[in-house]
Amino acid sequence: MAASSREHVLSLYRLLLKESKKFPSYNYRTYALRRVRDAFRENRTVEDPKDVEELLRRARDSLALIQRQVCIGKMFETQKTVVEQEEQKSD
Repeated sequence: MAASSREHVLSLYRLLLKESKKFPSYNYRTYALRRVRDAFRENRTVEDPKDVEELLRRARDSLALIQRQVCIGKMFETQKTVVEQEEQKSD
């Protein structure tokens, strides 16, 4: 993988993680973070340029989906889970 392509992939990965952390719901947030990490780990050895481009296209589509869902999720107030309440107490 070319250096610029690698930088682009890492940038997209970081952006997906950053956007996933914005989910107001704990369950969606943890699922999205886990799914992003797993998908990138699963495909870390892909070197075929066509496959890399397809995976990047899917990642960009996923990023757009996450951004939309975060926006929708922020429109509606959700009750905090016990886990989130414990996290706030320890902070």
